[in-house]
Amino acid sequence: MTTKTIKVEYLARVEGEGALDLHIEGGQVTSANLRIFEPPRFYEAFLQGRSHVELPDIVARICGICPVAYQMSSVQAVENAFGVKVEGQLRALRRLLYCGEWIESHALHVVMLHAPDFLGYPDAIRMAEKHGDVVRKGLALKKAGNAILRLLGGREIHPVNVRPGGFYKVPTKAELVPLTEELKAARDMAVDLVRWVATFDFPDLERDYEFVAMRHPDEYAITEGRLISNRDIDIDISDYENEFEERHVAHSTALHSLVKRRGAYLVGPLARYALNHDRLPASIQSLAGEAGLGPVCRNPFRSIVVRALETAYACEEALRLIAGYEMPEAAAVPLEPREGEGFGCTEAPRGICWHRYEFAADGTIRMARIVPPTSQNQPCIEEDLAAVAAPIANEPDDVIRHLCEQSIRNYDPCISCSTHFLKLSVHRS
Repeated sequence: MTTKTIKVEYLARVEGEGALDLHIEGGQVTSANLRIFEPPRFYEAFLQGRSHVELPDIVARICGICPVAYQMSSVQAVENAFGVKVEGQLRALRRLLYCGEWIESHALHVVMLHAPDFLGYPDAIRMAEKHGDVVRKGLALKKAGNAILRLLGGREIHPVNVRPGGFYKVPTKAELVPLTEELKAARDMAVDLVRWVATFDFPDLERDYEFVAMRHPDEYAITEGRLISNRDIDIDISDYENEFEERHVAHSTALHSLVKRRGAYLVGPLARYALNHDRLPASIQSLAGEAGLGPVCRNPFRSIVVRALETAYACEEALRLIAGYEMPEAAAVPLEPREGEGFGCTEAPRGICWHRYEFAADGTIRMARIVPPTSQNQPCIEEDLAAVAAPIANEPDDVIRHLCEQSIRNYDPCISCSTHFLKLSVHRS
């Protein structure tokens, strides 16, 4: 018996650090383990004993790319526990803030992190030599998203203006309107981006995913909704732990999330799109058709097209929200702490971000549980890797390495929100 090992010390263009062990025996893939070896960050532990007022600013530090996701899920959990519902223009402002995060996060991934895979470049800098206009548009898109975060959140990274009940300060109509022209230009660039990525050469792979996403009766779900799947799940977010569970696996410091009755499931753009296609405006549905997407997409490599499509949608939705905005009388809804349990769930760029907290009577946090998107996707990533590697198991190691790296980047995984990722080992026997 012989063993062959391939090592990629670092895979760039994803957030976090980890490793992949791919085992091939007799030309067959026997296992694919995505190992996340970063040490635990203990957010759930050090939130205990802190005030609910501090919660959104602390959890925002979990991620520098999608801090709004953690803030929005956390404040919803506080409001749920204290019996408060944020509606009207305050809700609209939260959705607008989230649109800004979708725009900047998706643009970063599509152009700077993922597109080089399809065009044969090691990074976006090299890609810019021949595709400079696309890279400039990608940066302009990210800038447009950041402009929303800066105005509504107080700053682009780790916003500080979000609080339970609403915001510390809300903008005037006059302050919001100047974003309109930049967002109109961003929308046009996002449409061009969809058309561009749709021309890529995609590997032929269809996966029978269980899609899980939020669904709202009136809109493409971002900030609230029920949790549903394309099989038989249709639950309130408070019932998450009845359907899903997290398990520790020996090869990873990240927990694996599974549907208790079945196993792996997929969250993120492909799931949102498949479960909410009918909630997209006609212009975005038409653009999806032009890009070759049906109502459901099961090819993980085409996730880059769906992310670009969601970027165009977020620009259009932001423009709609700004056009209908009227400054609310108060920046926040008053709330009184009470003992209880609260749940929050929103659609981060990478998928559902679920939170549960227990509070003491004075609003102090007794217990915290946070389930981020990438831990939910990790089992699916491993299944994808096995499916991708199986038909090319006898190909040269470089071919396997490239396609496995590309498969992982399909998910835009946020492992710890830094910028290094993979050590790849292929064991042949």
